[in-house]
Amino acid sequence: MALGIALISILILKSAWAMDAEELAGFDCVIEPQSTVEVSTREEGILEELLVSRGDLVSAGQVIARLNRDVEQANVELAQARAELQAEIDELDEALAFAQREKDRMDKLSQAKAISATDKDTATSEAKRAALRLQQAHEQRRIAQLELERARRLHENRSVRSPVDAVVMERMMSPGESAENRPIVKLAKIDPLHVEIFAPVETYGAIRVGMQAEVTPRYPNASAHRAEVVVVDRVIDAASDTFGVRLLLPNPDLQIPAGVRCGIRFLSDQEQERAQLRQ
Repeated sequence: MALGIALISILILKSAWAMDAEELAGFDCVIEPQSTVEVSTREEGILEELLVSRGDLVSAGQVIARLNRDVEQANVELAQARAELQAEIDELDEALAFAQREKDRMDKLSQAKAISATDKDTATSEAKRAALRLQQAHEQRRIAQLELERARRLHENRSVRSPVDAVVMERMMSPGESAENRPIVKLAKIDPLHVEIFAPVETYGAIRVGMQAEVTPRYPNASAHRAEVVVVDRVIDAASDTFGVRLLLPNPDLQIPAGVRCGIRFLSDQEQERAQLRQ
């Protein structure tokens, strides 16, 4: 009994693998974005500017919105003023130079037995203190520079950037609204596109990852485009006797719209070989 079932399974699989390209044509499909992203920000504040509209193309890293940033701008200016303070360092530089000259003079007088050891020690201590005060000023300036960098980053966080190259699907907020933890715009990444089909179970085993197909969008004057199978579901839907297949469809010029129905024809092995030779 088990042997009979195994033989039947093998015959079904062989028949699926033996299907030609004509038998793998005529499937309906849908062209979808590779991904959709609802862009938000973790920053608190009021949306000040929304710089994109529906249908706009945006690049990864492009600023698409800004929150109010008056406080952050003021903090940047204050931190920059502190980081650029030079007068105190110049004054302490001069004080150190004077203390060092005084120490050198006292050293010579001490060698000539013209001053007491206490006077020499006082000059030496003053030179060390002057050096420490200058070092402390440089350290404070370094801290001020770090605070400036932090203020700039906080200011930068008030700008919302696109995470991907995409097209704007929807503006989900308007200037003047509170933006905390709310989506601001919805983006769709459409290069490459995903082509989704639900193939009948009889074709399971005939459609394989790496196969090439021609995808034709269903709108006037549409031309066929080459796509490649990247996913074949390993779970079959028992209710419909179908399984999912995903193809990757390059769309470098962004001329193929997402969300459109399509027809698909899988290429025969010979057609795929000829296509590879032409590349």
